[in-house]
Amino acid sequence: MKSASADTLDSQSPASARDVARGIMRLFARNNIWCISEMPLKNGRRADLMGIDAKGLIVIVEIKVARGDLLGDAKWPDYLDFCDRFYWGLAPGLNRDPLASEAYRPDVCGIVVADGYDAEIVQHASLDPLAPARRKTQVEALARAAMRRHTSLIDPHCSDVDSAG
Repeated sequence: MKSASADTLDSQSPASARDVARGIMRLFARNNIWCISEMPLKNGRRADLMGIDAKGLIVIVEIKVARGDLLGDAKWPDYLDFCDRFYWGLAPGLNRDPLASEAYRPDVCGIVVADGYDAEIVQHASLDPLAPARRKTQVEALARAAMRRHTSLIDPHCSDVDSAG
């Protein structure tokens, strides 16, 4: 997630990237989309949230809680090659107006607004299907990361064996 310095809003109510992630994960869970945070990608990027739905579609969410972080993010298009749907995950009160510009591809990207308790999709992401080979690779990577994290919770010493993304 983002550093504490990035956990500020345009408005008065504070929200952290962790809060936004939790709210989105709750919304997704109710909709049978299961995700993990900080998922490494083959291109060296790290998705804030990456998940899979009941149909096997891959979803990535890039979380923003500060205007400067949103406006200064030039790397987000690098995520599009690794998902079927891409969402911006925003804290309540963060001005969404920049996301309407062509630079942020509103025809492709969805928007989810979330706090630490829940979330709402305010703009649905369009479906841009991955190639079958890429989808298979991503599903396997998600499964391995989730199993590795689960195993580490049960036995922290196991995580020393294989720490690859």
